[in-house]
Amino acid sequence: WAAIFLLGTFLAYTTLNWTLRGPNQAGQTVMGKADIGGPFTALRADGTTATHEDLKGRPHALFFGFTHCPDVCPTTLYEASQWLKGIGPAADQIDVYFVTVDPERDTPEVLSDYLSAFDKRITGITGSASQVADIIKAWRVFAEKVALDDGDYTMNHIASVYLMDASGDFFGTIAYGEDAKVAQQKLMHLAASEQ
Repeated sequence: WAAIFLLGTFLAYTTLNWTLRGPNQAGQTVMGKADIGGPFTALRADGTTATHEDLKGRPHALFFGFTHCPDVCPTTLYEASQWLKGIGPAADQIDVYFVTVDPERDTPEVLSDYLSAFDKRITGITGSASQVADIIKAWRVFAEKVALDDGDYTMNHIASVYLMDASGDFFGTIAYGEDAKVAQQKLMHLAASEQ
């Protein structure tokens, strides 16, 4: 009971201390930022170089997947195409990227062909195994190669869409299967963050 009392006292003190600190000197509450994103060099589906700095300057959304994905990736890319259509002119203020977690199979050509079935504003990003590994690490993405019984393989990976502001800071996510209206509202907020 003494340990529980000490833990409760510590938590109460920490909460009170945090509350009393209140707003910072600028009059705004101090909030921590998620440590997501970071330097990388890779390739767009059109073969041109893409870097983390290239993404900055405009709000952007990133979805990590692969072209051999049986359901999550094509579903999310289809839905993303519908979201962009649904938010009208605001969609032109957001860059959307599909980043492969399977660079072994997803060459720029394969990625370009695959993405041609979706909204033309979705840009594919791939690269060497080490380049893609750098992106996966920087964005704290879960992705793993899983061997199949027939000798082939698939990729398990995160299914959320990452939303980043124009400074390259984490803005939020759109969950897999999230209601379309909610997803569109999030994208509208992201687009408005540019102003």
